[in-house]
Amino acid sequence: MYQQFYQRFLQANQGKQHFACHSHHYWPDVSRDAMLEYWDDTARLVDDKWRYIFGEKVPQTQQLIADILQLPQPEQIVFAPNTHELVMRLLSCFDLRQPLRILTTDSEFYSFSRQVKRLAEYDNVQVDIVATEPYDSFEQRFAASAAANQYQLIFCSQVFFNSGVAVSNLTGFVQQIAAVSEAMIVIDGYHGFMALPTDLSAIAERIFYLAGSYKYAQGGEGCCFMAVPVGSTERPLYTGWFAEFGTLAAEKSATVLYSEDGYRFAGATMDFSALYRLNAVLRLFKQQGISVGRIHQYVQQLQQAFLQKLAAVQHAKLHAGNLLAQDLSCHGHFLTFRPGSVPEVAELAALLKRAGIETDYRADRLRFGFALYHNSAQYDLSCLA
Repeated sequence: MYQQFYQRFLQANQGKQHFACHSHHYWPDVSRDAMLEYWDDTARLVDDKWRYIFGEKVPQTQQLIADILQLPQPEQIVFAPNTHELVMRLLSCFDLRQPLRILTTDSEFYSFSRQVKRLAEYDNVQVDIVATEPYDSFEQRFAASAAANQYQLIFCSQVFFNSGVAVSNLTGFVQQIAAVSEAMIVIDGYHGFMALPTDLSAIAERIFYLAGSYKYAQGGEGCCFMAVPVGSTERPLYTGWFAEFGTLAAEKSATVLYSEDGYRFAGATMDFSALYRLNAVLRLFKQQGISVGRIHQYVQQLQQAFLQKLAAVQHAKLHAGNLLAQDLSCHGHFLTFRPGSVPEVAELAALLKRAGIETDYRADRLRFGFALYHNSAQYDLSCLA
């Protein structure tokens, strides 16, 4: 149905069943045109391209993202090449000479989990970790932990990367935490943005929301973003190239994009081709009426078709009984199975790859992702029989 938008990637990967969409999503064809547009704009404008990018491309992309997330002010959106840079900016808002207590989970992506593990080597930094399993009680246990101690930072994913399990009601979840804690609340939305319909309007003044274009926004690597709470007065010590803390920066929540003297900044080292790609993809979806809700519904149908074909194979270890899930009606766009030991999962992934079935695995968990460029009629899992 939607394969017409992905012809270049599909033609370059004929004979493959690509179930690693949650890792490296295929790019729509318009993203290639966007790369050429970036080159042509650079040739046309040279150094003046920065005024054009910050005057037109950035605000347009901010608006597209704000519309998807129901954010009241597009200016809340700031950009960076990766989420680790945004994580470091947030961490640098705290005085690391003082006690710092962080609440998080055992299922956060490496850009955060590895960094706070390193920080926890300091005597004044304490990281409290809540297990996501059992999933049916996670939200209650996490909120109880938030109430039990005084935290400066609370960090949790909207969709957990190692299972696909999603927070069932993000607004209610955040409001419950905010009612008992004054901590900075950060939601990692990388596996939620452009996958699950997400309305941040009721919590936009309370959370920092991180996401990017590498997964379901389909623009590839290099363009991550953060929604900053309206009225935030945080001042990151890690300023990067952009954050001069003058009046303009304060108006922009002291974040990462603007310098005091407008567009004349040392930003020539930042590559905005990724933002061009993201912009092109989001405009395509808007023009075609492809909403996140429509994408989510289509992927849910794909997941059910996949589970039916998997059941027919009757594999000894790869079956619905080993599926990590709480509620598939509110779940990320990949299915995660725990079919055995780490060596067994690696062997199973290798078997699938030899059969032209692209997946990926994390330790003892095997992940199958789904996307608009899939056609469930083409699913062939006979190699598992």
